[in-house]
This record gives sequence, C-alpha cells and structure tokens, in this order.
Amino acid sequence: MSAIPRLPLTRNIRRGAAPFSRAEYEQADGYLAVRDTLGKVEPASLIALIAASGLGGCGGGGFPTGRKWQLMPGKDQRPGPRYLLINADEMEPGTFKDRLLLEGDPHQMIEGIILSAYALQADHAYIFVRGEYLTAIERLNHAIAEAEAAGLIGENILGSGFDLSVQVHGGAGRYICGEETALLNSLEGRRAIPRSKPPFPQVNGLWGCPTIVNNVETICNVPHIVRYGADWYRGLGVNGALGTKIYGVSGRVRNPGTFELPMGTPMRDMIEDHAGGMKDGYRLTAVLPGGASTAFLMAENLDVPMTFADMAKHGTRLGTGTAIVLDDKTCPVGFIANLQQFFARESCGWCAPCRDGLPWVERTLKSIEAGEGRATDLDLLLEMTGNLGPGRTFCALAPGAMASLQSGLQYFGPVFEQHIATKACPWT
Repeated sequence: MSAIPRLPLTRNIRRGAAPFSRAEYEQADGYLAVRDTLGKVEPASLIALIAASGLGGCGGGGFPTGRKWQLMPGKDQRPGPRYLLINADEMEPGTFKDRLLLEGDPHQMIEGIILSAYALQADHAYIFVRGEYLTAIERLNHAIAEAEAAGLIGENILGSGFDLSVQVHGGAGRYICGEETALLNSLEGRRAIPRSKPPFPQVNGLWGCPTIVNNVETICNVPHIVRYGADWYRGLGVNGALGTKIYGVSGRVRNPGTFELPMGTPMRDMIEDHAGGMKDGYRLTAVLPGGASTAFLMAENLDVPMTFADMAKHGTRLGTGTAIVLDDKTCPVGFIANLQQFFARESCGWCAPCRDGLPWVERTLKSIEAGEGRATDLDLLLEMTGNLGPGRTFCALAPGAMASLQSGLQYFGPVFEQHIATKACPWT
C-alpha cells in the first residue's frame, strides 16, 4: 500500500519518462477507488463526499464541483442519456497545467472519469482535447484501450451493473471551444459559439441531455478524495485554502514550468523558490496570475496567497493558476497589445462588441506602441474596457481580454503617456 500522498496529482508523474501503464498504475494503488466504490457506494453519497471536500473547479472559475454535480437532475427525473464532458481544450495563453496531467498520468484521468460518471450516473464521457496535444490524445486513447481490456470501461463494469463509454475528441483549434457551451456545439458538429444560459448544461447540455462539464485537473482530484476522504483533501492546503493546485510560471524566470503545491501558497514562494527567481539581468515588474484573461498583480503584492478569494482582494483572479511574468525589459504596452491580438483573432464573431471591439483595441494599442498614438486614445481605450466588460458580451472572452488592458491602464498609465508624448516606445 502506498503512503498517503501530500501531492496526489503528480505522484505518478516522472518528468521525461513514459506514463504508467495500466498494470503499473494499479501497482501504485490505482483504480482501487473504482474497485471499492462501483456497486458498493450510492452515487448520491459520492456527490456528497465531493461537496464536503470543497473541491472547486480548476479550469479558472473555481465553482464548487459538488454543487455543480448536485444541479444535474436525477436519473428518475430525467431518464435517458447523460453525459460527462472533460474540458481539455487548454488554449489560454501561458497555461499548460492540464497537458502535464494528460500526458503524465492518463490513467489518473480515466479513473477520475469513471468515478465521476458513476456519481452522476452518466452513460457516456467525452474528453475534448486541444487538437495540438497529439501526445496527450495518443496516450489517452492507449489508456482507454487498456482500461477497456481490464473491464474498467464498458458494460457492467466490475460486475457493478454500471455501463460507461469513454471517447477522446480532438478539438479544431479555436480558443472559444474552451467556453463550455461553445464546446458543446463543437462536439455536436455545430459552429463553436456560446449558447444562451439558462438553460445550463447540467439540465440541457449535449444533444439536449443533462451534461456536466469539468476541467481535467478537477476530475483528476476525484480518485484521491474518494480514496482518502474529504478531511484529508481539505487539510492539504495552506493559508486557509483547501487541497493542492497545479500552478505554473512562464516568462523570464530561471525555471519556468508547472508545480503541484498546496492551495494557498504565496505567489512569491512559487516564483522565487520553485521557479528559481528571475533570470540574471531581469527584474519582475508584474504578473498575470492566472493566464492571459486575468488582471495584473504588481511586484509589491507577490506575498498574496494564490487563492480565488485572496487574488480578488487585489483586483485580479486566480484563473488557471498559471502565471505570466512581465519583466522590466519588456514594454507593458507591447505586452498588452500582443495579448489583445490573440483575443481579437480568437473572437468567434457571435456578438458585435467582441467581434468589432477587440480588433479596434488591438489596432489602437499597436499604433501607440509604434509611436503613432493620440492623447485621446487613452480615454477611448478606458471606455472600451467598459463596453467590452462583464455583461456586455455573450461570453467571457472579451471581458477576459479587457482584464489586462484595464489594469494595465491603471498601473502603467505613465508608460502609455510616454509612448504618445515621445512618439516612440522607450523599450526600443
């Protein structure tokens, strides 16, 4: 029997080595939670356990997983097909945490799916994977075949009477597919645009049936919570937080990458201790703490614990927990313009503010960066952060894009003004 882990998500991942086979995974106590649960524990009890653990969604929103599952109507209320959909369309700039889990321990993903589907009484599960993650797709398909051969997926799993099919679906390469209802449309073969909500997917999701959409990291936590309990999971965090988190850092740090750490670890500890600090000759100016859709956290606030609540106190979000570092040798205006270019290109075009507003913002920022800006541009950009903010568009793409711009205007206002006054970028 393996020791009770403190860093459960990465305990089987060996950097640079092939992932565990099904046999190796079982030797490390893998699938024990499945064997101890299917046909022996009531699905409702499993949902109650996940709710008691406090597990939050790890895709960026942090919504309580147990609460989301409880919103799905019971099988007696809505007979017919039910779906579990894993959102592995990881395209947020600077975010690569799910790739680590998919490539490094695919059987952990499969075990989490089996247990989650059993709790939800879902008959079918899809893993919607970013199309460029070819290694992850290959390893997941291999793990599914191994699990099917061992009777862990299919009809009457382990004699429990529970049936489940699991299928991998490669995405078509659009950022919008990470929005859960656009993902549903894409999987149905439709144009990937967001749906009106309500109804929510829990009630009316894939092909009109009850559907739960969860992130990769969220579901990978499930086997460990089932195995070791809600209290064990809650005790893993620090600074009042629960569980662990796959955090990450990109930018000019000595050791960029992903790290499983206790939830609530201060940002400074991750950057200076785990990522090795800044490279020689560079100083940290600010951080986007949770990917490109989050607002700047300035260098003087690096001691903030990395939780949803603590980040909100500083006007930003934890998001995916994968930080992008802005250094002192990179122009903030050019940095923000680059982000806006990405979001403008990835707008699905469904609503006018996003479709027409983001390219305008991109062009304006690039003109300022090129020394062609006007003094009135700054007021117009600030106005655009409101016009494209929450509640003004169909989904969160444009509001997410505005987070870096709005906070950038707040913190780097003199830098914008210097570009316009001198008609040049001070960094070039």
